[in-house]
Amino acid sequence: MNGGREHTVRVVLGVSGSVAAIKFTELIGELGALDVSVEVKAVLTESARRFVSDAEIAEVTKCAWCSGVYTDDDEWSAWRKKGDPVTHVELAKWADVLLVAPLSANTLAKFANGLCDNLLTCLFRAWDVRNSNKVVCMAPAMNTQMWASPFTSRHMATVAEVCATLQWLQPISKELACGDTGVGAMMEPRDIAIAVHSFVPSP
Repeated sequence: MNGGREHTVRVVLGVSGSVAAIKFTELIGELGALDVSVEVKAVLTESARRFVSDAEIAEVTKCAWCSGVYTDDDEWSAWRKKGDPVTHVELAKWADVLLVAPLSANTLAKFANGLCDNLLTCLFRAWDVRNSNKVVCMAPAMNTQMWASPFTSRHMATVAEVCATLQWLQPISKELACGDTGVGAMMEPRDIAIAVHSFVPSP
């Protein structure tokens, strides 16, 4: 772990199915590059796996601060009988911060409607949204027209209403994967890492 303070910040990085998921390894690196003590566990949706290779997953698990990468296949992997651990519940209890980066339009809609059809959405549903020490940070990433859709602002307002510690890491303007230029690109990984640590309450 990195030095800098005694308290270790425990982060679950949720990665959903936006093209910005290609920055997965960079974001893991930036979360551990600051002068703080951090432990990261990553949760990748099935759609996110289209953009993150097995080799990249193997690479990040070599980082001293990354202690696990989970997919939907791991949801019930440790459960055999009543009393056994359930992955999404255990991750929700373990983490200080839930960082969803990138947050796709689809996953945002699922969060806003309380859907629980994969490990990441179950994790968010199990998150203690009333606990001021359990921070949620979300970094949207989508096409400009999707970002401008009234559904997006409606869903963001709904999530903010139920999650007291929610922090939005607003998308930036640049050339997008589709070739359009406009707002919708995920905030840069370095800036995300800095923002996440700034939102964590002091121990």
